[in-house]
This record gives sequence, C-alpha cells and structure tokens, in this order.
Amino acid sequence: MSRQNLKMFSTNFIRCGIAGWCLEVVFTALDSLARGNWKMMGQTSLIMFPIYGLGALLKPIGRLADWWVDGPQKAPDSERKRLAHCIRHGLLYMVLIFLMEYLSGRCLMGLGVCPWDYSTWPDNIDGVIRLGFAPLWFGTGLLFEWLSKRP
Repeated sequence: MSRQNLKMFSTNFIRCGIAGWCLEVVFTALDSLARGNWKMMGQTSLIMFPIYGLGALLKPIGRLADWWVDGPQKAPDSERKRLAHCIRHGLLYMVLIFLMEYLSGRCLMGLGVCPWDYSTWPDNIDGVIRLGFAPLWFGTGLLFEWLSKRP
C-alpha cells in the first residue's frame, strides 16, 4: 500500500468512525424519545470508533465486487444500472456490517466489554446483532461509501 493510499485510508477510517459515533448518538437519542424521554440523551462507546472506522473498507470492497460482476468499466452508464449498483452495494455492505457486528460483538462479549446487548429482542442472533437493523445497515454502508474518498 502506498503512502498516499495509507493516508487516504486513515482519513476515511476517521470519517467513518466519527460518522458512526454520530449516527449512534442520534439513533439512541431518538430511541429514548420514542420511550417517552424528552431529554433525548444519546450515547455511544469509545470502543465503537474503530468498529465504525472499518467502514472505510466498504468502498474498496464494493469496487472489487463491481469489477467481479461488471468487469473493468468505470461507472454505471444508465439510471437502471446506477440503481442496480446502489442496491448491490447496499446489500453487500449490510451483510458485511452484520458480519463485523457479529464478530466484534462476540469478541467483546468474551472480554466482558460489549457495549450492546440485543438478547431481549426477538430478532437477535446471539445477543449481538438484530436483524431488524438491516435497513439501517444498508443505508449506513452507503453513507460510509459516500464519505470515503477514492484512494
């Protein structure tokens, strides 16, 4: 990896980490409002920064998937292809985010420091992921892609 690519990845890592923190604070604040707490106090954990920062890997993975599916063309050339591209990336990113959430959640649980616990939700898997978050992760993945500059 060149020095310039490493610098770009570091910048994107920081952007995705901060964006993830902000999204989590807003999400938890809105959740508290839905529970009747008008203070709308949001929260996150410092542990989440590197986990969200890994969102910087999504765009390169998406480009690799495009190359594999479409060949070495530069960008979708029609509205229909752009929509298919967006859906493909969103679904891929959603799956990758679920995978990272699961792996990091299990590791953090093993260390006794996991900042989330979904075990009381009916759509949970091992208490570390909630399938109901699929649309949120779809959108978050696309946001991380948008935030990441091309290396």
